[in-house]
Amino acid sequence: MNPIHQLSPAITTMIRMDHTHVMSTFHKFHAGTSAMVKRGIVNTACIALEVHAQLEEEIFYPALREAGVQDSVLDKSGPEHDRMKHVIARLRGMEPGDPAYDSSFMELMQVVLHHVADEETVLLPTAEKVLADRLRPLGAAMTRRRLELLAPRSGELTVNMARSLPAAGTPCCSPARRSRGPTSPGAPSARARPGPERPGLPSQHGGFDRRHARSWERRMLQPSRVCTLRPVRPAVRGTGRLGRREGHKPFPFCRLMSPHA
Repeated sequence: MNPIHQLSPAITTMIRMDHTHVMSTFHKFHAGTSAMVKRGIVNTACIALEVHAQLEEEIFYPALREAGVQDSVLDKSGPEHDRMKHVIARLRGMEPGDPAYDSSFMELMQVVLHHVADEETVLLPTAEKVLADRLRPLGAAMTRRRLELLAPRSGELTVNMARSLPAAGTPCCSPARRSRGPTSPGAPSARARPGPERPGLPSQHGGFDRRHARSWERRMLQPSRVCTLRPVRPAVRGTGRLGRREGHKPFPFCRLMSPHA
């Protein structure tokens, strides 16, 4: 096998990646988005679908037919592509403000979803069986043809992808964060501010400081520190599981007391 073919992904993997890309583009579309963002999303999806359909018609479907695959899903893939191209042509002649713009894009989404479901569940598993030794060479051929198709449309694709980003023109900081004034030199930072009161743990702020509390607990658990023991009740001879033998005195219940107690 050609070393280049070994590095290329299988053609079925590339088709699934195209499906994922188109579906993620569909999910960006919302009725309340701005006209510019809608136009960018629709154009990006249309270019991806046109290139994907041409690659399948030129490389994938002929390879299946050469392998002797006869399936109704394969037979209706061409008409589904024709319907998809018809809706794309209608969308290209409309503006985002047209009343039928959103419904036309929903129609395109419906056609694509049905087509993707048929390919993912029928054609791709069949191709992985009958084209097992040709999946990578076909993937390399699809990659070369994709570059040829996208080269003259690279500028258009870049502009539409930039338009389809909803957060492209939004500021990086929230209004609440921008409204905060400069911090005075003597004021403690947000990380150094004391938390809620927690009795029993010392803190330089008079409250609870997590870092100080953790270091205090580590110091108290050192062997040299675990020495302050105070019985909470006297031992009773002959009681408990350890005190049933005659003459055995159980160890008194104790608790660890901090030096600050």
